[in-house]
Amino acid sequence: MDWMQWYRQLAKPAWTPEPATISLIWQILYPIIIATFGYVFVQCARRKIPRRVAVPFAINLVANLAFTPIQFGMRNLPLATADILVVLATIVWMMIAVWPHARWVAVAQLPYLTWVSIATVLQLSITAMNW
Repeated sequence: MDWMQWYRQLAKPAWTPEPATISLIWQILYPIIIATFGYVFVQCARRKIPRRVAVPFAINLVANLAFTPIQFGMRNLPLATADILVVLATIVWMMIAVWPHARWVAVAQLPYLTWVSIATVLQLSITAMNW
C-alpha cells in the first residue's frame, strides 16, 4: 500500500486537516523558513551572529526534513512523534537564541511555531489512537 493509503487508514481525530490543507500550510511556511534560516546561517558565516545561535536552526532543519521519511517512509508513528517534539522544542530554542541578534527572525517563526504546535498535538493524537 502506498503512503497515502496508509495515512488514510489511520485513526485520526475529527479535526485532522486534509492533506491538501497541510500541503498549503507548508507552502506558506517554507519561504519563511528559507529566508530566516538563510539569514541566520549567512550572518553566522559572516561572524555577525555567534555560531551557537545557528545550532537550534541546524537541528530544526534536520528534524523537519526527517519527519516525512520517518512518518510516511518508515511508517513509524512513535519515532515521528519524537521527531516532531524535537522540531517543536528547537523552534522555541531558535526564537530565544536569535532574539538578541535579529528579533525579526524570532517573530517570523511565530507561524511556524503555531503550525508545529498544532501538528504536534495531531501527531500525538494519531500515535495514541493507533498504538
